Amino acid sequence: MTRNTLGEARTKIVATVGPACEDEEILTELVQHGVDVFRINAAHGKTADFERILKKIKSVRIKTGFPVAVLLDLAGPKIRLGQLVQDPLEVQIGQELSFVRGENASQPDELTSNYSKLIDEVNIGDRVMLADGTISLDVIDKSQDRLRCVVAVRGTIRSRQGINLPGVSLSVSSMRPEDVENALWAARNEIDFISLSFARSAQDVASLKNLLASMDAHALVIAKIEKREALECLEEIVDAADGVMVARGDLGVEIDVAETPVAQKRIIQVCKEKMKPVIVATQMLESMHHNRRPTRAEASDVANAILDGADACMLSGETAIGDHPVVVVEMMNRIMLSTETMLKNVSGDSKPRLSTHVHPITAAVTHNAANIAESIQAKLVVVATRTGGTAWVKAKQRNYIPTLGVSDSEATLRRMCLFWGIMPHQVAQLDSPESLVADVTKWGKSTGVLTAGDRVVFVTGTGLLNQTHNLIFVNEVTKNEVPKNEVPKNERTGQ
Repeated sequence: MTRNTLGEARTKIVATVGPACEDEEILTELVQHGVDVFRINAAHGKTADFERILKKIKSVRIKTGFPVAVLLDLAGPKIRLGQLVQDPLEVQIGQELSFVRGENASQPDELTSNYSKLIDEVNIGDRVMLADGTISLDVIDKSQDRLRCVVAVRGTIRSRQGINLPGVSLSVSSMRPEDVENALWAARNEIDFISLSFARSAQDVASLKNLLASMDAHALVIAKIEKREALECLEEIVDAADGVMVARGDLGVEIDVAETPVAQKRIIQVCKEKMKPVIVATQMLESMHHNRRPTRAEASDVANAILDGADACMLSGETAIGDHPVVVVEMMNRIMLSTETMLKNVSGDSKPRLSTHVHPITAAVTHNAANIAESIQAKLVVVATRTGGTAWVKAKQRNYIPTLGVSDSEATLRRMCLFWGIMPHQVAQLDSPESLVADVTKWGKSTGVLTAGDRVVFVTGTGLLNQTHNLIFVNEVTKNEVPKNEVPKNERTGQ
C-alpha cells in the first residue's frame, strides 16, 4: 500500500508506540494509514527499549518510503505514590489518610511518595489529587513527618499512581537525572522532537535547549503545558519553545476541569500568533481503547481542536495499549478529512507574518506564492527548504492548496511531518530550479497527482541572497516529461 499524502488530512497524527502496536508490521500499517509522528513515552521503559523501537521505526521508513518522525516524550518530575500496604485500597468520603516520610508505609492508611519534599511543601488547606484526579484529599493537619488528609472524593487507590498538587508551588526540577539521560540518548540518535513535561517557565525550556546545544543536536523542543504555572507565563514559554503540546490529562487535574476547554483554546491561539506548532493530546478517542467506534463527543473533540487551529492531534493509550490501533488511526484521519472541508473556503492570513525561523523576504515570498496558487487554481505548491523553516511559515498560513515540502535532507523531511498541510518529499538537489521541476513533475505523473495542464507554483531561491527564498515561478505540466535542464521560460516569473 502506497501512502497517498495529497489525499490525506492536513492536520498531522501523532501516535504513541506501545505493546499494542510495537510489532513492525503494525507500525507499517499505522504509517500507511496516516501517522506522521511516532511518540516514544520515556515514562515507560529505558534507553534499551527506545533503541529497539527506533530500530523498527527506521525499518518502517524504508518499507513505506515515508519519513515518519519520532518524538521522545520525557517523563519529567511526575510525582507518584509509593507501595501501599493494602493494594488496591478502597477509600470513602470522610476517611483519614496520612502521607509519611520515607519509602515504606507501615499501616494501610499511610501513603508515601517518590517526592521527598512533599510533606515540606504541601500545607494545610491544600488539595491532593490521586489517580488522574479521580480521588481528592484535603490536607487537614501537618507535622514534621506526617501530612493528615481527609478523603473528599471516594475511589480506589493503587501503588505508583500519579499525585497532582494543584496550586502548590514545588521546588522540584523540571528535569530529573533520568530525563537528562534520555535527552542525551535522543541527541545521539537524531530524534526529531523532544517534549518537556511539566514545563513551568521559559527557563525550563531553555535548560533543555542548552543541553541539546551542548550535544550539537537539532531536535525541536516541545513544551508540554500541564501546570497552572505554565498558563501564567504561557507567552514566554511559547516564545522559548519550538512547539507546544496541550497535555490535557494533568492540565485537567492541575486546574478546574471546567477551565480546560478554554485553556486549550487560549494555548492554541497563542501558538497561532507566535507561529509555533501545537499538538492537542490526551483522551481524544479514549473509548477506542476497546471499541471500534468513538463517541460522538470524542469525534467533536477532535474536530474542534482542528477548527481551533491545532497542527496535530495525538493518540496515547489508543494506539499504545488499545485493541484496535490501526482502526483508531483510520478514524482519526476520517474525522480530520471531514472537518477540514470547512477550511476549503477559508482564506489564509491577509498579510505575511514574520517568523524568527526565516528571513522576512522568505516569509513574504511564501505568503504570496499561496495567493498566486489560489488565483490560478494551481494543483500544487512546492516549497524547497534546507531546514524546514520556509515550510514552517507556509504551514501557519493555513491555505488549503496541497503543499509539497521538498528537501535533500532526511532530518528536514522528518521535521516537516509535524507541520500542518506540508507533505514531505525528498529530492536529489535544491540548488537548481530546473531539477526541481523535473523531479516534481516526474513524481507527480508517476503517482497520478499531476496531469498535463496542471499548474504548480514553486518557491525557491536564486542564490543571490544567502539563505533566502526570493524566487516564485509557475510551471504548467506538459504531455511530455520536462527535460532536466529546461524550464519553459514563458511560464516562469521571478522577483
